[in-house]
Amino acid sequence: MRLKEYYKKEILPELKKRLDIKNNLAAPRLAKVVLNVGFGRNTKDKELIKFIEENLTIIAGQKPMLNKAKKAVSAFKIKEGMIIGASVTLRGQRMWDFVERLINVYLPRVRDFRGVNPKSIDRTGCLTIGFKDIMPFAEIEVRDLEKLHGLEICIATTAKNAQEGLELFRLLKFPLRQE
Repeated sequence: MRLKEYYKKEILPELKKRLDIKNNLAAPRLAKVVLNVGFGRNTKDKELIKFIEENLTIIAGQKPMLNKAKKAVSAFKIKEGMIIGASVTLRGQRMWDFVERLINVYLPRVRDFRGVNPKSIDRTGCLTIGFKDIMPFAEIEVRDLEKLHGLEICIATTAKNAQEGLELFRLLKFPLRQE
């Protein structure tokens, strides 16, 4: 069963019961998924930026937006307007498909994976996961190990607090670490 249908048929009634919510729209749900890569020291390396942009396009299924610096920071040699990262925002069916692949394919492929730390859920109920490299993503063939880069995934929810977000992620069968 697809994750979106599973949410509507199984998770939503269970969430309403556990959180004592009467209305379906008041129950927490996924709002968006943001994939983010910062270029770090490689802001001038056009070849690496193009490589990261292609990887994000393959992983997300849509073209990333290049983020520019809003302020100049001389300590980091960053000028205003300089491209410092790339991000993709997924909503709707692409978001549900990505989260399903994240739970079933990507996270189990992470080396020495013991589960997502529940403390990664912030006070607004959003989960942020960081990957040190892009090896777990099956769509990408990494031939040049020097071009490995990290990736941050932020899953935003409509939860009002961390407890509601945690309950949502547990019912979505996220591999959360037991504490």
